[in-house]
Amino acid sequence: MRFPSYAFDPTTGVATFDYVLDGTEPLHFTETITFPVPPGREVPETFLKVLDLLHVVAGVSYYKVGAPPRIVAPKPVPAEVAAFFTAVYTEGLGEYAYRNQLPHVLQLAVETPGVAPAAAPAALAVETPGAPATPGAPAAAPAETRGRPLSAVGGGKDSIVTLEILRAAGLDPVPFSVNPNPVIENVNAASGLPALAARRKLDPRLFELNKAGALNGHIPVTAINSLIAIATAVWHGLGPVVMSNERSASDPNLIWNGHEINHQWSKGVTAEGLLRTAVTAYTGVVDPYFSLLRTLSELHIAQLFASHTAYDDVVTSCNKAFKLHDPTARWCGDCPKCRFVFLAMAPHMPRERLAHIFGSDLFADPAQVPGFLELLGIDAHKPFECVGEAEECLVALSLLTGDAPVLVALRAAVPDSAWADASHSNVFTPGGPHHIPPAFHTLLTAAVSPNL
Repeated sequence: MRFPSYAFDPTTGVATFDYVLDGTEPLHFTETITFPVPPGREVPETFLKVLDLLHVVAGVSYYKVGAPPRIVAPKPVPAEVAAFFTAVYTEGLGEYAYRNQLPHVLQLAVETPGVAPAAAPAALAVETPGAPATPGAPAAAPAETRGRPLSAVGGGKDSIVTLEILRAAGLDPVPFSVNPNPVIENVNAASGLPALAARRKLDPRLFELNKAGALNGHIPVTAINSLIAIATAVWHGLGPVVMSNERSASDPNLIWNGHEINHQWSKGVTAEGLLRTAVTAYTGVVDPYFSLLRTLSELHIAQLFASHTAYDDVVTSCNKAFKLHDPTARWCGDCPKCRFVFLAMAPHMPRERLAHIFGSDLFADPAQVPGFLELLGIDAHKPFECVGEAEECLVALSLLTGDAPVLVALRAAVPDSAWADASHSNVFTPGGPHHIPPAFHTLLTAAVSPNL
């Protein structure tokens, strides 16, 4: 696979990226990404450097068509960047390799035409955050925050919690998304914060090949969207980019051929660290990107979300509903993500409110039992979805009372040994590796402390 060229038009914000999969009949692709154009701002060199990284990383969408044994990056890069590229095309495509039985993908090393020296660290322009938004809110972060944070919004509880923590600190976050659908737009509207958005358009030929039977599968899309967000922040004089990826995103689904296979690899702490290191080594920008919620469990985040009732009519985490492009169909009610979020929220709010958010009471439907058992780690591995750990699900179940059909069935199915492994303290105590800058970690600690 090769990356012939890319082009960028600052008047329209349109970047076009070219790709070639060599073979008897080479396959050519062109992807288009449209960035929001900031009025009156020149395009900094740093923005173009981020596009260099994005050009290679976005290529995973086209690589998977044929899974060629060689990938040749277009430019010399620092060793840290080459390591990031290789991780994206191996660990990031781990689920794809597993489902298609392509072990060679996990052994790849992205080739580069040379090694470039790492860039000197450079600070971005500093903007002083405003005063706390409400009496008693924690003090605003010091100048290391640089500018207004660009906060990625996916429409779910996690990104809402991040927005509200940043808002309470007086940091005036800017919501950001790639290809926002009506669900995300409604969440942005409920926040009352002016948002930015970028548009990513895959080459139509990719869909034609998929219909014809080309290899297909899950890609590390968060790595792509993260670089789009970083480029947007750089051009608009914002930053850092703040994500909302939680602790359990780093937890693998299974082990295959000696490799951890993680559906959420690009949301995990290892991928986050590789991306941060690559961006700093190539552009010089320090602390360009991190996840504010990295030390928290999904169950803990659900507890924080419960205090934000303004989003009840717009929040969703269901990927199936996202594909419907219907703002009234927010939850399908029959997928691992719906079941997990329902279970995670259940200990923290009345059942009536929960049923209102989801449009139905999943605990009243016995047909949901097998799906919930999968989440609890009984007779199945963790689903290939963005869901939390089995321990979190067991703790959530232990906190629930009542005789709803699903709850009765689940309690009966969980062996005593599983209960012994479910620690309330582990789930609700922040911890684990993270890349949160000290000032932002202080904000998180202040937001979490009243809920412990």
